[in-house]
Amino acid sequence: MKADPAAQRRLLDLAEVDTELARVHHRRTTMPELAEITAAEAAVRARRDAGVAVRTQLDDLDREVTRQEKEIDAVRAREDRDRKLLQGGTLNAKQLTDLEHELHSLERRQSVLEDDLLELMERREAVALDAQHADVAREKAEQVLADATHRRDENLADIDTNDARRTAERAKILPTLPADLLAQYERRVGQGRIGAALLRARRCGACRLELDAREISRIREAAADDVLECEECGAIMVRTAESGL
Repeated sequence: MKADPAAQRRLLDLAEVDTELARVHHRRTTMPELAEITAAEAAVRARRDAGVAVRTQLDDLDREVTRQEKEIDAVRAREDRDRKLLQGGTLNAKQLTDLEHELHSLERRQSVLEDDLLELMERREAVALDAQHADVAREKAEQVLADATHRRDENLADIDTNDARRTAERAKILPTLPADLLAQYERRVGQGRIGAALLRARRCGACRLELDAREISRIREAAADDVLECEECGAIMVRTAESGL
């Protein structure tokens, strides 16, 4: 293939733009913030789940406290009723004995219930404190996530700006290149390789290998408009005064 040497040199501009676009893509997909966000999202989910668990436990204790208080109220109401009957003077001896026995039982029951309620209240206080700690931990995790997301968005804005600028530069270069030369270059780029590079000081700028004497001789004998490829990596080698030929 043949192409004007000036057009071949413009390939270097295109290769520089494509190299920068590749860097932009690499930066977009490897930002440390992406891993931070993934970890932070997992931490937020874990903290929220922990908060739900402790809130569920707190709700269960609240229901148990309410149930216990109602039972104590019922015992007290029964005790008040029995004492009024006891003071009414309308009961016979057996009824009085039975009522006094019931009152003693109610007192013992009330004492047990109040002890149980005290224990429940202490447990609830501890769980309520756990709930507060869970809320603080969740808020901290959410803040870490927010910070990482903010940094990611700032980086993405910068990346998008660079991407747009380089893409516009590429669009300006493409019409200045011969179709067959561009097609050869694009095939290389499509394979994930460097499409073109400067031959500098007898070394291929793509694979960085120094050319042997036989290859140097071949290049010297080639016409200025011959499109030459590196035997090692296949990149188009653009010749300039820096090539050392």
